[in-house]
Amino acid sequence: NVVFGWFRKLKPIHWFCILGILPIVVIYAYLRFIPIANIMYMSMFQWDLVSSEKPFLGFGNFIEMFNNDAFLQALKNTTLIAFGVFFLSVPIAMVIAALLNSGIRFKAWYESIYFLPYITPMVPVAVTWKWIYNKDYGLLNYFLGWFGVPPQAWLFEPTLALISVIILTVWKTIGYNMIIFMVGIGGISKEYYEAASLDGATGISAFRYITVPLLKPITLFVSIVTLIQSYNVYSQVYILASDIQGSPGYVVRVLVYDMIENGFRYYRMGYAAGEAVVLFMIVLLLTLIQLWISRERNIKVRRKKAG
Repeated sequence: NVVFGWFRKLKPIHWFCILGILPIVVIYAYLRFIPIANIMYMSMFQWDLVSSEKPFLGFGNFIEMFNNDAFLQALKNTTLIAFGVFFLSVPIAMVIAALLNSGIRFKAWYESIYFLPYITPMVPVAVTWKWIYNKDYGLLNYFLGWFGVPPQAWLFEPTLALISVIILTVWKTIGYNMIIFMVGIGGISKEYYEAASLDGATGISAFRYITVPLLKPITLFVSIVTLIQSYNVYSQVYILASDIQGSPGYVVRVLVYDMIENGFRYYRMGYAAGEAVVLFMIVLLLTLIQLWISRERNIKVRRKKAG
């Protein structure tokens, strides 16, 4: 009765809007929700792409997964990369955005320079950085040699390879975060800074006590987006690690690579679907955290206004 009562209250303009967006919702559901449901279904079976029989395993794939050292190492590496990129990219992008909004000359040029890596495809970027990281003739080791640092095997030693992927990803994504922060800073009223300047709060003090607190919603959005994108890291790892130890991704094994290898190399599609479900749950959890924090903040703001 409640549902029918709600439909009776709809006006013709409401029906026009509903019917207008209905085809888009149907297409989105077909392309998004149905594949997710299929992956969850496949993860419960021994699905190998070869045999016609697909035995039901229940949570067998997930139990095997979390007892598999390769999967645990891939999950660990992916998490380290995601949070490494998060802790570097977000604060650096915020500082750059604040500097560019401080009236610096040639602002448009700096914006273009910082944003250019983000719109450049990952494959040529990773190929370029692979040359920079080269142990024998790489540009990075050449510059470090000026300070007496011996050549480092950036792509062969696991810890250095992990750091190399983080540096590349930060350089690639920092431009997007910078643009979002610049939009947020541009929306902060100048009156706050003028009032703070009367109390002697300028420069770093104004950034700390005005810019950073007022950018909390933007910071939350950028943080969650950065973490989600970083958990899907694959292309740079594949290209940087190719031809190393005879197997791409051998040094820095990440979750997406492990998923693709199990699914299309070993034909363990059910197991790979289980890994996809784990990645989906991680992304879903991060999204729910974002929504929960945003909801709590909105509730506090409304209570403050009401009080």
